[in-house]
Amino acid sequence: MIPLDKLIDTEDNVYEMTCVAIKEANIYAATDKKDEIEGEGDKVVSKVLSMALDGEIKYTE
Repeated sequence: MIPLDKLIDTEDNVYEMTCVAIKEANIYAATDKKDEIEGEGDKVVSKVLSMALDGEIKYTE
């Protein structure tokens, strides 16, 4: 499922999830992770948003 569909279908706070993804994407963009993600054919924000929605990224409110 693509990240946008996951975001629409989530029961969690959409605004909060989006903020988490953007902040984490900024961190990834400043490291070698960006090249790794783009090398796989993904976009950084989309990949990180999917990770957040799948529970792979832990955060506190």
